[in-house]
Amino acid sequence: MSESASAAAAGAERASGAGAKKASSKRVVKLSLSGRIALFVRQVVAELKKVVRPTRQELITYTGVVLAFVGVVMAFVALLDVGIGRLVLWAFGG
Repeated sequence: MSESASAAAAGAERASGAGAKKASSKRVVKLSLSGRIALFVRQVVAELKKVVRPTRQELITYTGVVLAFVGVVMAFVALLDVGIGRLVLWAFGG
């Protein structure tokens, strides 16, 4: 091992040793299955409280945008289908 690599490894060991002392001061609590489920449910409820629901007008606008986009994509795919179909019939006779 080169000197720089061994110096880096020694520095990493010192850094991890200092971090290990800090980490060991924190107490890790193992929860039972029911405790983990309860924690999960509490976290889900807390996240659901952050949800911002759209107003009626926003919902109508979003629905219109989605329907318009779907219509445009359907028209594009239909034109491609017709075009490719005619190209195949022209190329192979039909």
